Amino acid sequence: MNQPNLKSVSIRDDVVFGENVTVVQPVNLYGCEIGDKTFIGPFVEIQKDVKIGQRTRVQSHAFICELVSIGDDCFIGHGVMFINDLFAKGGPARGDTTLWKNTKIGNHVSIGSNATILPVEICDHVVIGAGAVVTKNITQSGIYAGNPARKIKDLESNG
Repeated sequence: MNQPNLKSVSIRDDVVFGENVTVVQPVNLYGCEIGDKTFIGPFVEIQKDVKIGQRTRVQSHAFICELVSIGDDCFIGHGVMFINDLFAKGGPARGDTTLWKNTKIGNHVSIGSNATILPVEICDHVVIGAGAVVTKNITQSGIYAGNPARKIKDLESNG
């Protein structure tokens, strides 16, 4: 009888943590950088070469793949999925990292639960609604929702 290759969730030694980071296990973190005062909820995977800024909250069941950068004071809701492979050749890249794309999230960005973020850039001061699918760069602050995500409202100024 064949036996599976078992792997365990873990926090590997190659993770760089800032000060006062909170992590609720189980999580799978490897090769990433987590900024000061950041919170990582349970059942989260953060892959190598990901950078997360200071005072950011990543809620449970989020998946943050390689080549993602998240700024300071962000909120990543429950079940948010980041994608770096657009299936450019009609299917998965199957490890060909030259086909993967970057994602850059600015500062003060809130992403609602179950949103999907394709390889894009999102500027500062943006709210992404729950369940939204972000397929294009967002260059103006505001509230975005839908599939594909579209701007539905300006953000109110705090003076």
